[in-house]
Amino acid sequence: MKEDKGEETPILKVENSQFSKIKSDIYISLLKKILHTQIGRDSLTNKLKEKMHGMIVEENIDSLKTIQEKKFQFLVAMLESIKRNVDKKSINLKTLDRVIDTLVRYSLLNQDATEEKKENFKKKYNLRPPSFIVFSPTQKCNLKCVGCYASSKINAPTLTFEIVDKICDEVYNEWGNRFMTISGGEPLMYEDHGKTLFDIWEKYRDMFFLFYTNGTLTNEKTAEKLAKLGNVTPAISIEGWEKETDERRGKGIFNKIKEATENLKKTGVPFGFSITATQKNIDILLDDQFYDFLFQELGATYAWMFQLMPIGQAKELRELMLTPEQRIKLFRKWQFLLEEKKYCIADFWNSGVLADGCIAYGREKGYLYIDWNGNITPCAFVPFFEDNVLDLYGQGKKLADALFSDLFVNGRKWQDEYGLCHLQNPDNWLMPCSIRDHWENFRENILSKTAKPEDEHAEFLLKSKEHDKFLKNFDKKLEKITKPIWKEEYLDKG
Repeated sequence: MKEDKGEETPILKVENSQFSKIKSDIYISLLKKILHTQIGRDSLTNKLKEKMHGMIVEENIDSLKTIQEKKFQFLVAMLESIKRNVDKKSINLKTLDRVIDTLVRYSLLNQDATEEKKENFKKKYNLRPPSFIVFSPTQKCNLKCVGCYASSKINAPTLTFEIVDKICDEVYNEWGNRFMTISGGEPLMYEDHGKTLFDIWEKYRDMFFLFYTNGTLTNEKTAEKLAKLGNVTPAISIEGWEKETDERRGKGIFNKIKEATENLKKTGVPFGFSITATQKNIDILLDDQFYDFLFQELGATYAWMFQLMPIGQAKELRELMLTPEQRIKLFRKWQFLLEEKKYCIADFWNSGVLADGCIAYGREKGYLYIDWNGNITPCAFVPFFEDNVLDLYGQGKKLADALFSDLFVNGRKWQDEYGLCHLQNPDNWLMPCSIRDHWENFRENILSKTAKPEDEHAEFLLKSKEHDKFLKNFDKKLEKITKPIWKEEYLDKG
């Protein structure tokens, strides 16, 4: 009798599925028991480091070892930051259990399901989907920060809950995404017919959400709700010490941020910080004491750094942008904090090696951005668009259709040519940003003829000869400084 090599029967598929679930439950149960003791956490952390170094650095043959080593250092810093806060009980064990259920059970141990969705996406569109989206469902904000990139205000556009849910459903079910970043505006101010983002976070329990917040609305009740969910982490905006933070964000905001961190630590919710680097706070950002304050005293698990971009209300604040020389100093500080302090920090302009360059334009392992009007832009800092999600859905299309606009296609072409297609010899990823670090190329080769400015501030960027000259000069100086570093410390040692 010939062996039947056909597809599995439905019964066998069910049995395999049940067996996989049993194995998953066993793994999760063991992992939780291990992580509930300090000895277990110490042992597991050390074993994970060894395993990760092998997978990321030693066994990798596609990318430069120097780049892979930096990725490994970042993941080690993330592990150490999480462990440090669990040991200090800033992240409590119940919350940790819920995070494990979200990140490990539904993402790591259920990769077959998400991979199948991604492969189906590739079959349909001939490319793999972005890994996540950044989404600003409202422009509303209760603060008026100087130079806000989003030009946020109290009375501002907000997307309907129906559209927010539809976007989440598409990236979850059709893209296989299990991570999403929520920006704004102030996300905690989002509300539509009694629905808030807590309804989204509750519905998509096996997705993990990071949201940027000013921290003023993170009271005890909000912190308790976040702890109960276990699949959300807030990144609180801070500018430096009290003087710098209150100067940009408003009097008393620094103390409100400290109150927010106390509320989050009481309930065991992991949180981080979002920092805008400018010439006003650069000295603070070059001082170890500030990072010790964030990670050791306030209890941060991570920190994301954004160098001031001349967009939104910041278009006339070019004098606050870091100089190329200051940017390199901050790059050196980031290296030190990652390698020596083991602080989980990413500077999205200086840390290009962590993501193989620019992650915009909906590339694989990258993202796209949707604003409060439904405009779909390549990045939160590239304020130009061709498609609007409301229009696409109204025409019976998908969010995925936006990936094929000329603007997005041009951007991905540049990413490929700049390094993604030659990972052993990529161009200078110390200059990863397509719009800030390569302004002339962006204007000539990426910005499509049909792309529209997101608002009057973006329109100004295209019309201002002064702005054009400023960025071109900035890029030339930056290239002159970073090119030797890139060659000597990455390419030559790779």
